[in-house]
Amino acid sequence: MSTLRLHPETIAIRGVKEQTSYNEHNSALFLTSSFMFDDAKTGAALFDGSTQGFTYTRTNNPTVAAFQARVAQLEQGEAGLATATGMAAINAVFLALLKTGDHLVASKSLFGTTIGLLNNILPRFGIEVTLVSQTDMAEWQAAIRPNTRMLFVETPSNPLNELADIAQLAELAHRHQALLVVDNSFLSSALQQPLRLGADLSVQSATKAIDGHGRVMGGVICGSAALINEIFLHVRTTGEVLSPFNAWVLLSGVETLYLRMEKQSVNALEVAQFLSTQPQVVAVHYTGMTNHPQKALVQKQQQGGGIVVAFEVKGGEQAAWQVIDTLTLFSKTANLGDVKSTVTHPWTTTHGRMAPEAKLDAGIQPGLIRLSVGLEHAADLKADLSNALSQINV
Repeated sequence: MSTLRLHPETIAIRGVKEQTSYNEHNSALFLTSSFMFDDAKTGAALFDGSTQGFTYTRTNNPTVAAFQARVAQLEQGEAGLATATGMAAINAVFLALLKTGDHLVASKSLFGTTIGLLNNILPRFGIEVTLVSQTDMAEWQAAIRPNTRMLFVETPSNPLNELADIAQLAELAHRHQALLVVDNSFLSSALQQPLRLGADLSVQSATKAIDGHGRVMGGVICGSAALINEIFLHVRTTGEVLSPFNAWVLLSGVETLYLRMEKQSVNALEVAQFLSTQPQVVAVHYTGMTNHPQKALVQKQQQGGGIVVAFEVKGGEQAAWQVIDTLTLFSKTANLGDVKSTVTHPWTTTHGRMAPEAKLDAGIQPGLIRLSVGLEHAADLKADLSNALSQINV
């Protein structure tokens, strides 16, 4: 089926499907570790690549193939590659495309685990890393070295919703023969397509918005066929692959992705606007707000504000914990993207392993709270927040 004239909402439902002779309506789940050959000659052809097909689920599987190809269509990439988790996707990109002596420039405003990977793991392999301001192009430019091979950014940032100009970073990277890789987990392909803006690779934690129901983990990388194939050789060897069952669950998540993200973004904006009027709140960070300092850039590269709202309360960590502990409709968990609203304290959870000075340098304060806004009625969420904020007594 041609997808050239289809809208993304249709591709999300009717995109690539590995159809069997049984003509099943839903995508089939292939729970098998290996696939049989018709004869020895066919087996040899499959393994030397002269014939396309499936041999072993660690290298490919029809359910996984359908998932990664459908997301690639939505990301406007030539190909996609699914991995066990979002961090597996990021790790695979780094280790497949960088080597000893290479230099990586990344934003300091990243998910805490990604910062840990950059600071503690990559240097063991002789890969140099420089962290710069998410929003200051002059810092990105100044950090470039002759051996810089990659720029990496998460936009909007976790959890402060700061943007990086993808088109400008792509131009900078390509001018220096480097790659630009964008973590698109916060918005998903429903609200942002980094490849369309010039990025070489877009990575996502499919655990987040793509699943949307907090059920399974997964990651996906999209880009040119050549780059994806290079990363694939690493992933199949190291075994960082997505399970067929998780791919099957994620395919159903893709089908409702656009509808969920649209409604959750509406709810998130209403929650953010409410928080901005509360006397206990010092600051609200949400890209959908009309007073966002990068409003023009939001309109340029996003199709919505997203589902994550961060806000800082007066009274620091103690006040933040009081708010979190009083909330009843927000699940206390570090996951995001779920249809159920969630709340977490970045200072002690998602970014807890970072040094205090590093957190402060990234703009994360002890009084900061991160919400992932779900599909509950916005009035109920606001009432829950109002009650929790009223309980602050520090």
